[in-house]
Formats: sequence, C-alpha cells, structure tokens
Amino acid sequence: MARPPSAARSTADRTRRWPTGRGRVRRRIGAALVVGVALGGTVSCGGGSDAAVAATATPATSSTPPPPPPVYWPLTGLESGAVPARPALTVKIENSVDARPQTGLGAADVVWEQVVEGGISRYVAVYHSTLPPQLGPVRSVRPMDPAITAPLHGLFAASGGQAAYVGDVADAGLQVLTFDAGDDGFARIATRRAPHNVYADPAALLAQADAAHLTDPAPQFELATTADQAGAVLAGTPATTLSLTLSGVSRPQWTWSPPEARWLRAEGSTPAVEADGARLGAANVVVLRVQVVATGGVDPAGNPVPETVLVGRGEALVASGGKTLPATWVKDTVTDRVVLLGPDGNPVRLAPGRTWVELVPVRGGAVAVG
Repeated sequence: MARPPSAARSTADRTRRWPTGRGRVRRRIGAALVVGVALGGTVSCGGGSDAAVAATATPATSSTPPPPPPVYWPLTGLESGAVPARPALTVKIENSVDARPQTGLGAADVVWEQVVEGGISRYVAVYHSTLPPQLGPVRSVRPMDPAITAPLHGLFAASGGQAAYVGDVADAGLQVLTFDAGDDGFARIATRRAPHNVYADPAALLAQADAAHLTDPAPQFELATTADQAGAVLAGTPATTLSLTLSGVSRPQWTWSPPEARWLRAEGSTPAVEADGARLGAANVVVLRVQVVATGGVDPAGNPVPETVLVGRGEALVASGGKTLPATWVKDTVTDRVVLLGPDGNPVRLAPGRTWVELVPVRGGAVAVG
C-alpha cells in the first residue's frame, strides 16, 4: 500500500541509546592512562587533572528517529496510514436509464466506462480505499472485462454472464463471484424491477477472498504526490468541459469545478448523482480511443455483443486540475496495466484522487474539449 515502499525501522534501531556523559568520561580517563603509560609519563590523580578531563566531556545527546515515510493507497495516491492489506474489488455496475441513480459508485477508486450492446454504457468500478455499505445495480460480465481487471489480480463481482466470458475473467487471474452462482454478498432489492435490482455488500464479497487473492493491488497509473505535480497540470492546456460521445445514446460530459477541485460528471446535460444525491466526480478523467469490434455473440435480447480492444496502443487524453494533455496509451498484454505516455514520451502522472477512464470508440465516438 506504500508509495514509495516504506522500510520499517528495526526494534534495535528504535531502542538504541547513545552512551552517557559519565561513560564517556571513564573512557577518556582510561585513554589518558594508556597514553601516559605509553609515553612513560605519570598521570596525576589530583583534582586539577580530574577537572581538566571532565571539562573535555561533551553532554550526552539523544537520537530521535525520523518519522516514518507516508503510506499511500495504491489506486488513488492519497495518504492511507497503516491499514491491513486487502484485495481490490471490481464490480460491474449498470448505467442504463433504469439503473440511475446508482448506489456506491462515487466511492470507487477507479471507474472504467465501456460501451455494451445497444450503445448503452456499463461501468467497471474498482473499490479498494473505500467500501460503501451497498453497491448497485450489479450486472453481468462482458468480453472486454479481463483486459481491464487482470492487472488488479483481485476479486471480480457480477450478476452473472455467459460462461465463456466468466471463464475468461477467471483465466485472467481474478476470483469471480456472481449472483447467478449463488455466491454470498448479493441480493435483490424490492424498490427496483429485475434485472436492475441486484445489489451487493462489498464487505461480504471481500470476506470470500481465497488465499491467492488477499494482497493489495498494484498501482494502475503513475500518480503524482500532489495535484500540482500532475502531468496535465504542468504541461496541459486549460479546459472547462470535456464532452464525450461513446455512442448515439451515451454522451457523458465532464465539467471542471474549481471550488471542488474535481471534474463533475453529467449524463448529457443532466448532472450525474448517486442515490443519496451526491454528485459524481473525479480528480482525473482519462480518455482512451479504442477499437470496438463485434464478437459474434448476442445478449438474451438478441443484441450483438461488442468488445472493446484494450491491448495495443492508441490516442489518449488526460484531464487533471482543469487542464488536458494529449497522450498515447500502451498496453502490451491482457495482464499489463495501461501506460500513459505524454508528448515527450515520458509517463503521464495523474493527480492524487479518484480516476474515471472513458473508453471512447474510434469509429462513432468523439471527444470535444471546451
């Protein structure tokens, strides 16, 4: 959970004590006697000699150990303090009109937005630093999910999904929990209609982590120590709005809010909020231009299931601190994390805080900065 890793000071270092002044005096007298004998001279034991030796003694000093280095949450770069290790929990959250407003979405460290069948979008929400009491609505796995979640190597929760897609997530190294399989932590709520009523208890999901999925996730992006050190802040262009087209029916918009020091989300012109009325926002909005291809599969309603290609490279845009910076995204394999490279070829550092990643199709999608 540390960035950089903290090295614990050993007990011996913490309890070490420097010798006292009296001990130093004894050693100085002993040294003087040795020198006196070696030179064939004599050392007087009278008061004058003792006073001279005492005058040369220095006061005892204490060693105060430096404070331990700060510890950071790996996915947000915010200071965490000493907390027990726990895995990242990834949950598929719906974003159709019937699913809004969602519950617990604003607590996610990282949110990926992807286009699914019918042009609607769906979220891959990653929880680590904060666990809300409830999440939802929870929906099913999609074919691009392994490439998004494999670098996290934690738990993946969904309502269900086609067996091949669920198997691909497990093969990518995650522990999969689903409502359809009868795993603990899921329940239908009475205030919404199926299939928009499956909700999850994140603590109950994490309690099922097996021995191979107990560790903290690795950082998914390069993170600056402070907001003013973010790459877009240092080298970007001022921006007020970020208008995205994911499809004909999915057009999220982000607006920079100086008072809140974060980007605020809207669905078109409608502010995006949680079930409790809290506005959804992020410290960083990362746009990846991606290819979207047909899988040949269909959903239960007969709609073609698309897949976002997230291995390779493409254009990107990083928005932090009221500025945007063009970049290139690179991901060599399914298990590699996405690397953002700036115009100078160096990794782009994001501001500390929550990050939303928008997967905008190259064909049919658009990005406008205002």
